Amino acid sequence: MTQSAHAAVWLLIFATPVALYVAWTDLKAMRIPNMAVVALLAVYLVVGLITLPLPVWGWSLLHFVVVLVIGFVISLTGGFGAGDAKFAAAMAPFVAVGDLRLFLVLLCAVSLAAFVVHRAMRALPFIRRATPDWQSWERKEFPFGLALGPSLIFYLALASIYGS
Repeated sequence: MTQSAHAAVWLLIFATPVALYVAWTDLKAMRIPNMAVVALLAVYLVVGLITLPLPVWGWSLLHFVVVLVIGFVISLTGGFGAGDAKFAAAMAPFVAVGDLRLFLVLLCAVSLAAFVVHRAMRALPFIRRATPDWQSWERKEFPFGLALGPSLIFYLALASIYGS
């Protein structure tokens, strides 16, 4: 891991509530609010500025721009929603370039697990009765925020333990 353990702990503390909120809102409404995207980016801007070396913090903002452009292209092709693209872009500065391969493997694993759990849960009548207004049970699309949020949490948790 190349992410600083000290920075990762602080980023984890402040990013976790936003990431969990995104997973929940995407499950419930199949929507990631812009407010959550802005909140996550604000966490990075403030906490990252305090905990990371200034050049690292500044260059990592380029990750936001690159992932936003790639995400919108994928969104235009129907690969996933615009909210997913925006949230992935807001997550991008949190990931150190040296950890990109690890993060992508983690994202793939969490995405597969989230997909399987989501499909299994929506097939259970007692779950559907407990959450009757959740749109993700009815739609064929997968609420990718359910994978994005936890992937960021798991990455930051690993970085806080194994980081430099």
